[in-house]
Amino acid sequence: MKIFDTFTAGIFRNNPTFRLVLGLCPTLAVTTSLENAIGMGLAATFVLVCSNVLVSLLRKAIPDAVHIPCYITIIATFVTAVDLLMKAFMPALSESLGIFIPLIVVNCIILGRAEAFACKNGPVASAADGLGTGAGFTLALSLVAIVREIAGAGSITLWGDMAVKNIFGGNSATMAILPAGGFVVLGLLLALINHVSATAAARRGGPAPLPLNLDCRHCTVCGRGK
Repeated sequence: MKIFDTFTAGIFRNNPTFRLVLGLCPTLAVTTSLENAIGMGLAATFVLVCSNVLVSLLRKAIPDAVHIPCYITIIATFVTAVDLLMKAFMPALSESLGIFIPLIVVNCIILGRAEAFACKNGPVASAADGLGTGAGFTLALSLVAIVREIAGAGSITLWGDMAVKNIFGGNSATMAILPAGGFVVLGLLLALINHVSATAAARRGGPAPLPLNLDCRHCTVCGRGK
């Protein structure tokens, strides 16, 4: 049951984008289409699971003085593997995502889970945490992309040729797929999710839910949250 709770926490209670407000750079940059969002989410999930498991296995062997450089090296190894695989087997998607695949190395979600969870727990729990967090990140990217692509392009591209076009008969709000539109859509979704969470908590007679860890108040990387 604990493993299942660890998995679901990354999707709902501690969703990296909607609850912890992390990883906003790729969230705003690649969500012009659902295909890009899914590709980015799956790549990040692969790196999350693999890096979490390896960090967990090596947690007792990594000296405290160099744990951050070691984590970054581990993450960079898996990011390089993902980047090369995408270039070999999905060149169109790789070209569309561009620099944002290599930039997974510095994604605060990946390093944050290694520092906050994987270095303190076993490999099974760390794999569940990475999978749940990756699923939550993919879900957030997909929701933003669905709204932006439908509103801005009047279409929805699931994968490759699997697409629905001319949803509004050629009329669309182009701003939604521009950078400014990304901020607007993300802000509206954050407001909606916070409102729904607060309303549900009020009906139960409790306070609005807050993230449990990995936000700036609990940061263990820079030390400001201590």
